[in-house]
Amino acid sequence: MTDNDSSQEALTIQRSFDAPVDLIWKMWTDPEHFAAWYGPTGAKIPVAKLDVRVGGRRLVAMEMQTPGGMMQMWFTGEYLEVVANERLVYTESMSDENGNVLSPADMGMPAGHPATTEVRVELAATGGGTKMVLTHVGIPGDSPGATGWAMAFDKLADYVQAVRDR
Repeated sequence: MTDNDSSQEALTIQRSFDAPVDLIWKMWTDPEHFAAWYGPTGAKIPVAKLDVRVGGRRLVAMEMQTPGGMMQMWFTGEYLEVVANERLVYTESMSDENGNVLSPADMGMPAGHPATTEVRVELAATGGGTKMVLTHVGIPGDSPGATGWAMAFDKLADYVQAVRDR
């Protein structure tokens, strides 16, 4: 996917944090910090392997309690662009625990859901704080993924405050 790919739907969320850019960058690139906030409310991240460099791989496990029992989902991807404290771009696909990409249909996703999406995170300093813009190409703005990101960013705001208050 490229910046000129207007055929894909994209979710864009902008948030501001009362924290310096380098701290928000760590939230995305340090596995311990990432696991502390990522995912919707109630989700746990037992695995977060982040090789944050262009061409580096990522593998993330998410667990959630559902009415049908514990659900575990794995996600894999590759870092496409890494500009410290400014821009992070990576692909994301549903996978097995070994990082083998699974088809969206096999994972119960609706028809037309892309096998690979692209996540772009842009950070900018704003007078002691940070403006963050997330664009998730391939995810519609009214999708469950959009709701999950909004919940995750609420968790991120709380976690950033807790880290700053230490």
